[in-house]
Amino acid sequence: MLVLIGDNPERIKKEAALAKTCGFCPIPASSGKTNQMRLDRGGDRQANAAIYRVAVVRMRADERTKT
Repeated sequence: MLVLIGDNPERIKKEAALAKTCGFCPIPASSGKTNQMRLDRGGDRQANAAIYRVAVVRMRADERTKT
Protein backbone atom coordinates (compact mmCIF):
# COMPACT_ATOMS: atom_id res chain seq x y z
CA MET A 1 0.00 0.00 0.00
CA LEU A 2 2.86 2.38 0.73
CA VAL A 3 4.26 1.86 -2.74
CA LEU A 4 0.88 2.64 -4.29
CA ILE A 5 0.46 5.85 -2.31
CA GLY A 6 4.13 6.76 -2.63
CA ASP A 7 3.87 6.94 -6.43
CA ASN A 8 1.58 9.97 -6.38
CA PRO A 9 0.38 11.04 -2.91
CA GLU A 10 -1.58 14.02 -4.33
CA ARG A 11 -4.25 11.76 -5.85
CA ILE A 12 -5.00 9.91 -2.58
CA LYS A 13 -6.56 12.65 -0.44
CA LYS A 14 -9.83 10.92 0.48
CA GLU A 15 -11.08 7.39 1.05
CA ALA A 16 -13.01 7.57 -2.21
CA ALA A 17 -9.81 8.25 -4.16
CA LEU A 18 -8.15 5.23 -2.58
CA ALA A 19 -11.19 3.08 -3.40
CA LYS A 20 -11.09 4.21 -7.03
CA THR A 21 -7.35 3.60 -7.30
CA CYS A 22 -7.61 0.10 -5.83
CA GLY A 23 -10.68 -0.83 -7.84
CA PHE A 24 -13.14 -1.60 -5.07
CA CYS A 25 -15.46 1.39 -5.42
CA PRO A 26 -19.05 0.74 -6.49
CA ILE A 27 -20.14 2.01 -9.89
CA PRO A 28 -23.70 2.16 -11.20
CA ALA A 29 -24.80 -0.76 -13.37
CA SER A 30 -28.46 0.12 -13.73
CA SER A 31 -30.69 -0.31 -16.73
CA GLY A 32 -34.27 0.81 -16.96
CA LYS A 33 -36.20 0.06 -13.78
CA THR A 34 -33.40 -1.62 -11.81
CA ASN A 35 -30.96 0.23 -9.60
CA GLN A 36 -27.85 -1.88 -9.09
CA MET A 37 -24.21 -1.30 -8.23
CA ARG A 38 -21.18 -3.40 -9.13
CA LEU A 39 -17.50 -3.19 -8.24
CA ASP A 40 -15.09 -1.45 -10.57
CA ARG A 41 -12.98 -3.91 -12.58
CA GLY A 42 -10.12 -1.45 -12.99
CA GLY A 43 -7.56 -0.32 -10.48
CA ASP A 44 -4.44 -1.73 -8.92
CA ARG A 45 -4.96 -5.46 -8.41
CA GLN A 46 -2.11 -5.82 -5.93
CA ALA A 47 -3.51 -3.03 -3.75
CA ASN A 48 -6.96 -4.61 -3.95
CA ALA A 49 -5.50 -7.96 -2.87
CA ALA A 50 -3.66 -6.32 0.05
CA ILE A 51 -6.85 -4.67 1.31
CA TYR A 52 -8.69 -7.98 1.00
CA ARG A 53 -6.03 -9.71 3.11
CA VAL A 54 -6.27 -7.00 5.76
CA ALA A 55 -10.04 -7.47 5.92
CA VAL A 56 -9.77 -11.26 6.20
CA VAL A 57 -7.22 -11.04 9.01
CA ARG A 58 -9.30 -8.43 10.86
CA MET A 59 -12.37 -10.69 10.60
CA ARG A 60 -10.55 -13.26 12.72
CA ALA A 61 -9.72 -11.00 15.64
CA ASP A 62 -11.61 -7.68 15.59
CA GLU A 63 -15.20 -7.69 16.89
CA ARG A 64 -16.04 -4.42 15.12
CA THR A 65 -15.11 -5.94 11.77
CA LYS A 66 -17.18 -9.04 12.48
CA THR A 67 -20.30 -6.96 13.18
